[in-house]
Amino acid sequence: MEMITPQRLNKGDTVAVLSPSAGVPSVFPHIFNEGVHMLEQELHLNVKEMNTARAAAEQLHKNPKQRAEDINQAFADSDIKAIFCSIGGDDSIRILPFLDTDLIKKNPKIIMGASDNTTFLTYLNQLGIVTYYGPTVMAGISQLSSLEENYKRHILDLLFHPSDTYDFQPYTRWSEGYPDWSEHDNTGKINAQKLNAQGWRWLQGEGINSGKLYGGCIEVLEMLKGTPYFCDIEFFNDKILFLENAEGSTTVEQIRRTIRSYGMQGMLERIQGLLIGRARDYSDLEKEQLEDAIMSVVRDEFQNHKLPIVTNVDFGHTDPMFILPMGICTEINCNEKRIRLMEPSVL
Repeated sequence: MEMITPQRLNKGDTVAVLSPSAGVPSVFPHIFNEGVHMLEQELHLNVKEMNTARAAAEQLHKNPKQRAEDINQAFADSDIKAIFCSIGGDDSIRILPFLDTDLIKKNPKIIMGASDNTTFLTYLNQLGIVTYYGPTVMAGISQLSSLEENYKRHILDLLFHPSDTYDFQPYTRWSEGYPDWSEHDNTGKINAQKLNAQGWRWLQGEGINSGKLYGGCIEVLEMLKGTPYFCDIEFFNDKILFLENAEGSTTVEQIRRTIRSYGMQGMLERIQGLLIGRARDYSDLEKEQLEDAIMSVVRDEFQNHKLPIVTNVDFGHTDPMFILPMGICTEINCNEKRIRLMEPSVL
């Protein structure tokens, strides 16, 4: 499939912010305001708030069509150059029947989110549009000033200043979760940072493999399985699959069973690499158990000894996180321990 890559952002562009998942901005408006402020002051963008941006959580829950209509309208508006999601949630799968996919394909633009936003990001990617798994307004962008400078540079490189190739580099420090959002003094803050001593963990693989990025939150992908919005098995041909877990919700054994399910569906023999995001709310021991579980399934149960597997990669529910452009050709070089985009992330 020939992928449609959106145009890059420029300073002064107008971007839309909306809430396709949960109505968290209505609960913590100060956190949302800080995210909007970062978009405007740090990234020099003009922000247009769609109707769902600050809508009450109960209203959004009862009106999935309204959430989808905001996405449709944002794609239809020629003045809007990108779409940023406020935060995740747990039921954006319900908006998928209401997306105007013909309109969206005719008006490609950056749409970025994470976690529960996996639903429409993967669905639109399956239709041939490059989508962006990355920070949301409230989780990642709101905390921009508290995170290392390389994080802002990464956002600019991926969305504003693309190059023919791009090498991902591990961040020096990381954090998970945020101080109590009900306390206004915690606006823009992160929990204590930890030294990224381990870096990425290369479990197996040799040589160089390449494929198009695809993936998201492992729990959300499980929700999509069996619906018309989950891809068929051939879609996994030559993909670099990336997976990450939501906060405190998925055990090692559940992830083991999910990877086993992928193996039984024939996905593991089709993909060209497996990237696992830094596990959220896992102890060091649990992270080791997770790696053992992944290897026991891929290498031992399915006898796949060549598939590159890299864990503890900087994406998912920890900060700072990479922007992963789904549909962009990516190379995993096991010899040089390198993950590289092989084409521009935006045009």
